[in-house]
Amino acid sequence: MKMKGIIIIFICIISTISCKENVKEKMQTGKFEPNWESLKQYEIPEWFRDAKFGIWAHWGPQCQPEAGDWYARHMYSQGHWQYKYHLEHYGHPSEFGFKDVINEWKAEKWDPEKLVALYKRAGAKYFFAMGNHHDNLDLWDSKYQEWNSVAIGPQKDILAGWAKAAKNNNLPFGVSIHSAHAWRWYESSQMADSEGKYAGIPYDGKLTKEDGKGKWWEGLDPQNLYAQNHLLSAESADIGSIHKQWNWENGATPPSEEYCLNFYNRTVDMINQFNPDLIYFDDTALPLWPVSNVGLEIAAHYYNSNSKRHEGKLEAVLFGKILSDEQKECMVWDVERGAPDNIQEKPWQSCTCIGGWHYDRGIYNRSGYKSAKTVMQLLVDIVSKNGNLLLNIPVRGDGSIDEKELKVVENITKWMDINSECIFETRPWQIYGEGPNAENANPINAQGFNEGKGEPYTSEDIRFTQKGDVLYAVVMELPSKGQEVMIKSLSPNNQYYSKKFDQVEMLGGNIISYKFDKEGLSITLPDKMDLIAPIAFKIQ
Repeated sequence: MKMKGIIIIFICIISTISCKENVKEKMQTGKFEPNWESLKQYEIPEWFRDAKFGIWAHWGPQCQPEAGDWYARHMYSQGHWQYKYHLEHYGHPSEFGFKDVINEWKAEKWDPEKLVALYKRAGAKYFFAMGNHHDNLDLWDSKYQEWNSVAIGPQKDILAGWAKAAKNNNLPFGVSIHSAHAWRWYESSQMADSEGKYAGIPYDGKLTKEDGKGKWWEGLDPQNLYAQNHLLSAESADIGSIHKQWNWENGATPPSEEYCLNFYNRTVDMINQFNPDLIYFDDTALPLWPVSNVGLEIAAHYYNSNSKRHEGKLEAVLFGKILSDEQKECMVWDVERGAPDNIQEKPWQSCTCIGGWHYDRGIYNRSGYKSAKTVMQLLVDIVSKNGNLLLNIPVRGDGSIDEKELKVVENITKWMDINSECIFETRPWQIYGEGPNAENANPINAQGFNEGKGEPYTSEDIRFTQKGDVLYAVVMELPSKGQEVMIKSLSPNNQYYSKKFDQVEMLGGNIISYKFDKEGLSITLPDKMDLIAPIAFKIQ
């Protein structure tokens, strides 16, 4: 009888483990159903339209080497500079793979309260943290991913720390999820060197749980991280081929149902734990679309659960890339490192970075960060077109930002202290701007990527925003000494002119002289002024 009881208990344990692998987190029901037609009921909340500016900590284990973005993919590509870096600093990827880089990551100087407070002081109206990247490590106490930051690496619940800091600073909290692509992205880890000392020796991407006996990762299954129990996609040997297969086409090996279910469960688990105000998916439309419906199910769950928390009012913001007109009804369009040419009917977001997405010591060494002026020029242009800017400040592996980044943030703060009223709670004017940059087309490429492609801004480049009856004209670059600022769109001969406009002041309280005539509004600045470009004029 005793033996029978033991057998029953053993069967129950095995059954529980098996059930966890096949269980599907319950989807919150409500007015949103998991299809595009139902998701069209989505309306972008006003708080997001007013916010305009968010700051992002795009931070995870790929910041540990301080060798730039997509490290966990490129370190497995012989000849790539990140492969060479890895060989020099860690050893060969057949012996020391990315799983081992994760083990090196300790985040020992991470102070989320200090960083989030700094970003709020710089004007951020929402804060984003990364929940996972294509490297597939969950940065929270994940129910469905044993490779997570609580179990290994820092042994800290990264999202919980960020979420608490955002709440303490009264900032809406966003989470970015990138892991849907791990299946294809990590395929380089299946390969091997084609020449040299290690030629033909496989990298560590196909290791199994059994291979971990006696290792630091004993008991963990590397396949739950690398997800490489599948055939390689077409042209996998070409490290750049992933870009034409990003949407699971052109010979990409389709992800398994098990993989899609795991992604669903992990993401719903994150939503249920943290109730984020915003979610960013690094995907065309929704994750794993169109090969799976799990992205639609996650969207419906997110909207319904958020509505339930807010007593029927949806306050959530969900982002996707390369959206069709239909999909723009269902979520917010995100443009990576770029902006459209014109005002958009619906609010949208541009995401960019002052350096690389993951921390890159090389950018620091060559002082390659965007200046605060460049960031503010981007922000003004984006806001004039009905957009928000989400700005990443790269975080070092130890959890800190460097002194050059801190200087950029401090200079953003100085600009915001003077000019923030032309940004926050504004709406687009009749046109977004005038001047050479406005007259030259700069089309988006794929996800965006048209940032910095036009000519440098001049004092003839002007962007407009409005708030009630007040018009703001922002001059993107400082005029030369003695040069007048001319705003041609405010000429009486121009269709946008209004007789109501007769009072002009510069934000910051500087005294100026101005006049409206047939050429437009001309503004003369004093010879001696300590100005920070862009400069903003309030017209009412």
